[in-house]
Amino acid sequence: MLPTQRGPVGVRVTSGSAAVAGAAWAWQQPSVLLIEDDEADALLVEELVADCTPGMRLTWVRSLAEAREVLIAATPDCVLLDLHLPDSHGLEGVARVRQYADVAVVVLTGLAEESAGLDAVAAGAQDYLVKGRVEAELFGRAVRYAIQRKLAEQAAAALQAGQLRAEENRRLERGLLPTPLLKETADLEVVARYLPGREQALLGGDFYDVVQTPDGSVHALIGDVSGHGPDEAALGVGLRIAWRTLVVSGATGARRLGTLEEILIAERTGEQIFATLTSLELPPDGRSVRVMRAGHPGMLLRSGTGVEWIEVPGGPALGVLPGGAARWPVEDVALPEEAGLVLFTDGLFEGRTGPGRQRLGEQGLLELARSLAGLPAEAFVDELIGSAEALAEDYGGLADDVAVVHLQRQRQPPNE
Repeated sequence: MLPTQRGPVGVRVTSGSAAVAGAAWAWQQPSVLLIEDDEADALLVEELVADCTPGMRLTWVRSLAEAREVLIAATPDCVLLDLHLPDSHGLEGVARVRQYADVAVVVLTGLAEESAGLDAVAAGAQDYLVKGRVEAELFGRAVRYAIQRKLAEQAAAALQAGQLRAEENRRLERGLLPTPLLKETADLEVVARYLPGREQALLGGDFYDVVQTPDGSVHALIGDVSGHGPDEAALGVGLRIAWRTLVVSGATGARRLGTLEEILIAERTGEQIFATLTSLELPPDGRSVRVMRAGHPGMLLRSGTGVEWIEVPGGPALGVLPGGAARWPVEDVALPEEAGLVLFTDGLFEGRTGPGRQRLGEQGLLELARSLAGLPAEAFVDELIGSAEALAEDYGGLADDVAVVHLQRQRQPPNE
């Protein structure tokens, strides 16, 4: 007989030979729960364990009720299940074990019911063994193969779940990263970048868009939903699409922001959620820009004389003063010839750059931008983000999402 340890009431725990090296891999020393009400059959399984699988840890219970307690306490690597128990019969036992735990199942059948073993495999078991026909080597191999098949099933399920999650993320990413809606003849250069926070992979609450209307005006948006994750990302996508719809439909001025706030309040997951944004309108002549700001940081103005920080008067973030109480003034800003406007979210300058609470900040971002003033638009944006990342690298990196949009009228060739 094998040495026996006392387990829970009604449970017998049997271990294999103590000569097995402690360094053996876990899959070579599986834990197995035997659910069998016949003591003679249970003894047979114990002898098989002793003969071929000395590292196996075997626990014996007589019913599914007892098995449930064991499975809740700790999931074994494999369950050996008799199809005829005091509290279950046939395939019901397989279903109930799978309900209790996601574990490999090997069914034990009688000589006259081998077909029941095949049915059990079809119902979710990993294998079956016929009592009286099991040799020690076959028994050990069946248990280990069942465990490996279960692990493969779990890995495949996790892979499928990961693929579905990645596809959902890609759909959200496509919504977060729109294609500017510009005419082929537009003389505006648009450079846009999106960098999700380090914990969110593809997901984040920042959003932006650029749309040209039939009169030649170009409208731009950048915004930031408070918080991180799929709910905030989905809300950001919804706000961006709503803004584009409002622009295309001809809505102007503060009416756009009021409608966006209504949508945010209706769609947000909690009253603490808000969104900041800046909305621009560039007339066809490019001599000025009309700005509305809702709790969002300022913007950078690039010109032949350098880089300046522009922050016009604005109103509160969307969702902070619901009920129509908020007001967002519309401000006109004159633009130098061939000026470039740089919109961004606060993740670009809120990364830690030193001990304690030291951060890049708005002034640090302006100084950084001025050091890159001579670069063309695309290189300027990439270097601006890269430099901010480098400064924060030793202190956790840019933990928040970052969106940057650079808008600049292209130089027109002289008339011949």
